[in-house]
Amino acid sequence: MARGIPSWAVVSGLTAAAMVGVSVLALQASGVPTKNPAAASPTRHPATSRPYTPPPPPPVPALSGTGKRIVYSLGQRRVWIVPVTGRPVRTFVVQPGTVPAKPGIHFVTGRTPSTVGADGANVEHIVYFEYTAETWVAFSSPTDDRLVKPDPSLRMGGIRAHRKDGAAIWNATVVGSTVVVVR
Repeated sequence: MARGIPSWAVVSGLTAAAMVGVSVLALQASGVPTKNPAAASPTRHPATSRPYTPPPPPPVPALSGTGKRIVYSLGQRRVWIVPVTGRPVRTFVVQPGTVPAKPGIHFVTGRTPSTVGADGANVEHIVYFEYTAETWVAFSSPTDDRLVKPDPSLRMGGIRAHRKDGAAIWNATVVGSTVVVVR
């Protein structure tokens, strides 16, 4: 018999390595975040060494009315959900369709939980507020959560928002809710 590492030592080493591997995989599968030094510390601005704070979102546009409403800015491609007074305003960017909404005051005329958009995308939380140029203008969210620029050859009035934002519009509106469109 050749001299070498005893078989019991090889088996023990392989067993220990397998246990470590299984433990790492189990930890990853459990969803416990692993330590990432870059993510643990806030981003520092090179000149000040203070944590970077993103600029505040733009305020609700002037002349967009008062009270509870949804405000949609054509130029900023942004929506503001303005709740009753005293509560925070939520704002986010959107991807407009090829048929723009007309500036002015509109009212929610219908809501649909889910359907297929004019571009063939599965969408949810559809909130209709205007019929123009032979198509509906409505807020909606693609179920795959991707905001893509629409095909210019399609007549599409869908104003697409990410799913969490589309759900916020849905939860903030009923038929008759006010939607203000500004330039």
